[in-house]
Amino acid sequence: SSETSSEFTQLGLRLRREIGLWSAVSLTAGCMVGSGIFMSPQGVLVYMGSPGASLVVWAVCGLLAMMGALCYAELGALVPKSGGEYAYILQIFGSLPAFLVIYTFVLLVRPAAIAAISLSFAEYAVAPFYPGCSLLPQAVLKAVAAICILSLMLVNGRSSRLATMLTNVCTVAKVFSLLVIVGGGAVVLGQGRGYTDAFLFAFHNTTQQPGRIGMAFYQGLWSFDGWNNVNYVMEELKNPKQNLVWALLIAIPLVTSLYLLVNISYLLVLSSNEILSSNAVAVSWGNQVLGAWAWLVPLAVTLSTFGSVNGIFFGGSRVCYVAAREGHMPQLLSMVHVHRLTPTPALMFTTAVALVLVIPGNFSTIVNFLSFLGWITYGTTIGCLLYLRIKNKNLPRPYKVPTIIPVIMLLASFYLVLAPIIEHPQTEFLYIFLFLLSGIPVYFLLVYFRCQPKWLQMATLYLQLLLEVAPTVKNVD
Repeated sequence: SSETSSEFTQLGLRLRREIGLWSAVSLTAGCMVGSGIFMSPQGVLVYMGSPGASLVVWAVCGLLAMMGALCYAELGALVPKSGGEYAYILQIFGSLPAFLVIYTFVLLVRPAAIAAISLSFAEYAVAPFYPGCSLLPQAVLKAVAAICILSLMLVNGRSSRLATMLTNVCTVAKVFSLLVIVGGGAVVLGQGRGYTDAFLFAFHNTTQQPGRIGMAFYQGLWSFDGWNNVNYVMEELKNPKQNLVWALLIAIPLVTSLYLLVNISYLLVLSSNEILSSNAVAVSWGNQVLGAWAWLVPLAVTLSTFGSVNGIFFGGSRVCYVAAREGHMPQLLSMVHVHRLTPTPALMFTTAVALVLVIPGNFSTIVNFLSFLGWITYGTTIGCLLYLRIKNKNLPRPYKVPTIIPVIMLLASFYLVLAPIIEHPQTEFLYIFLFLLSGIPVYFLLVYFRCQPKWLQMATLYLQLLLEVAPTVKNVD
């Protein structure tokens, strides 16, 4: 109908550049600070064996995130499209590698991230109702995680503005709660009652095994995940060539310094054994320092994780769009609701996969496998940058990183992908690899030869009518 098409022309206008510098900083910081800093400290400590070495890992993770982000900023200036890794790999290495990226991203990476963070949301939301209980009932945790996922699907399906407001509120809560933890640590230190021996024997019994160090980095880097989120929404960024770099230069050092201070605060208040045995490090910290106000910590973490899941829902839908626009995803997933202008089918699909992953889910195993897949993708993307350096030296580059930075990032990606497999081979890594390979026949069937069975076209049509969705127009300046 003409009414619908006029709305879609408006949608094209609506997706104009609306994200300014501070929104970009908030998006980056908001997606980075999720559940990791409240959950992962013991993961890093378990694998590294000493407080000093675990602080070094946190600092290096921040440095890696910064270096990765600077490489992405150069790519973003060369390929100014939304879609992050997918857009760069598509432009530089072609259709099949890009399809494999989107295939794992949509079917596994994004839903698994949502499942992992929802599970940690559930741990913090449920913990106050089971005081003194070290093992929380799994059925309750999974039910709460499922409620979290479903309610956020409804929020994001309702309106994009509502989702953005929720993200902003949660970002404020996150930064505030991190500052409270830093301040509390400073007070404890000032009163002279902290565990300063953690810093006297800082490197006592540090691990030497490369695989364990790799796993420690997985746990730490998980807390920095999201440094590339602005690249997903490039087409909606105001003055992207300048703002992209500035947003990264403000957000990442800010988050890194907060993380280091928070970890020092944990180590001052809790002994290494207390950190290792705690289900939720931040809650144990709160019980020791805040006394009657200890309930503030689980509340803050609950808000923080809720906001992160919301951010993943929000940013991820853009990648779905871009891929469906290139014909790499079923047409239905690229459609939006006729009145609310939200990508309902993509949201429902992600929700369904995330709910399936919550059932067997365990936070730390999901994190390790996500990081494994993530670093394969990051490595390939950094490869794009180096390939362009060699192949097209004379491309006009508005902004350029020293070549040593992508080289270090590429080596780090190799290490992070290979070390854990060599050191501690698990069948799950094989499953992930097979899953990646399964994308190749899917690509040739659905994308290359365009085999679209009749029933799929009929199903798309019925679902389109049922969900009141229609195709979108491309947003090109």
